[in-house]
Amino acid sequence: MTERSDEFVRGTEPFRRELLAHCYRMLGSADEAEDAVQETYLRAWRSYGAFEGRSSVRSWLYRIATNACLTALEQRGRRALPSGLGGPAEDPDAPPGLAEPGIAWLEPVPDALVTPESEDPVVIVAAREWLRLAVIASLQYLPARQRAVLLLREVLGFPAAEVASMLGTSTAAVKSTLQRARARLAEVAPVPERVIEPTEPRARELLSQYIAGFENADTTALEKALRADAAIEMVGTRTWFSGRATCLRYLAHVIGSPGDWRMAPTLANGQPAAVASYRDSAYGLGVLTVTAAGIARITVFGGGPDLAASFGLA
Repeated sequence: MTERSDEFVRGTEPFRRELLAHCYRMLGSADEAEDAVQETYLRAWRSYGAFEGRSSVRSWLYRIATNACLTALEQRGRRALPSGLGGPAEDPDAPPGLAEPGIAWLEPVPDALVTPESEDPVVIVAAREWLRLAVIASLQYLPARQRAVLLLREVLGFPAAEVASMLGTSTAAVKSTLQRARARLAEVAPVPERVIEPTEPRARELLSQYIAGFENADTTALEKALRADAAIEMVGTRTWFSGRATCLRYLAHVIGSPGDWRMAPTLANGQPAAVASYRDSAYGLGVLTVTAAGIARITVFGGGPDLAASFGLA
């Protein structure tokens, strides 16, 4: 039994990180992705004795993981960001609009859990591209099987015949589904931004300006960091704002006094981010979409201590 267990761990454990990234792309929730990966390994262990090696271990695990995600997606609709529920709010002086119960919100994921452990920067950049919040939000509009086919073919590069075997369908059906998925994604995806990598000096500079603006209650610093067409959205409400002037008016209500906010830099969804505490209480996470011209979007996730802990901070 021990020998079989050791063999299973050696053969399957190297794929855990990439499977988590795949399940997150499918589900839009780090917690649900973790559950799906746990289910994948449980199912794989139970059927390991019958695994005959007709496919690679990697392909076998992806088949199990993808079908676990498809089962999970049968129970609910898409996960959303506020900008996916309607137009921007016009009055930044009004309280955020409450969302109706039952909305499933998109969740962030720590880069530390899902980016490849690779020395090749090209591999890391490609992985980040398919983890960005705008991409994950767009994937949510695809029917579950279209989402699966698109990710297995476009992101992971599995041949059409292999994807067909994973999903119990024909190669022709996979090709047709991929065409529909590409067309639908083109309809719902936002206009592509010239997003810069979070490790670039300009990205680090903008994150530092964002953190300093909050920690020093300095709206001038935030004004310098934001693009003229910047947006900010508060996940968990229907409220988001568009345009630097409107965003700054809103931020003036929440920025408080110097020292009220403390922020720790991190990476989420392949983007610069900051874990925030307000008056020594964990608040949540701000994820920045950054371009050479400035911060294009701030996506704010509440979540308190649990979210902070998921990013390695109490």
